[in-house]
Amino acid sequence: MNGQPSQSLLAPQDPPPVRMFNPGREASFLLIGDHAGNAIPSALGTLGLDQAERERHIAWDIGIAGLGPLLAERLDATFISQAYSRLVVDCNRGLDAPDAIAEASDGIRIPGNVGLRPEDRAARFAEIHEPYHHAIAAELARRDGLGIETILVALHSFTPAMGGKARPWQIGILHDRGNATLARTVLDALREKRDLVVGDNEPYAMDGIDYTVPRHAYPARPYVEVEIRQDLLASADQQADWARILAEALMDSATGKG
Repeated sequence: MNGQPSQSLLAPQDPPPVRMFNPGREASFLLIGDHAGNAIPSALGTLGLDQAERERHIAWDIGIAGLGPLLAERLDATFISQAYSRLVVDCNRGLDAPDAIAEASDGIRIPGNVGLRPEDRAARFAEIHEPYHHAIAAELARRDGLGIETILVALHSFTPAMGGKARPWQIGILHDRGNATLARTVLDALREKRDLVVGDNEPYAMDGIDYTVPRHAYPARPYVEVEIRQDLLASADQQADWARILAEALMDSATGKG
């Protein structure tokens, strides 16, 4: 079925919303992946989408589920990621955001998201969105309690083209308010030390729509939001290459070598 129950959304056979790789690490970095998974609760069926649509970029950030653990290993860091598709609920959007539960994405109608009751929307936030954010907050609080200064690293990916226009950037570094010094240092490090086309708030500009970094990093915690082009994350070898590039840029920037 494509509707939602008014009671519990997740069934015992459904995966927990939060995935944690390398828990309890004390490196300077905490990695997060808002859109790393594309699972759908069994109660929601397929949201009315076929398998190909559920594997497209509309459902998740392709490549981040592979990149995150590889980068975490290089940094000896923890990677917290969301198991469920952003089509179920977008964890980088707030409760009142119009696209938090999108009825359409990139021209594709999402039948299972049309005509939801308020209690149906609330269940998705309560059982998927908030447990993920609570896990991030709890890990940050643990680290703060140990006196570890944490850099929040949000990992995302983007399509090679959108709206018929090619996107030339290989990687984008996003930043806005709060303590964006580290993000700008990473941006400079990638541009100066790599033969890369690096976007500064491209192909997306970080702004008031973003939810995760503002919630967990503003006003003072250092952060960087990373976007990598999905055709460059298609294979395990490519993901390993990006893990090496990002680990070097992050470590150099954090130690003042960037």
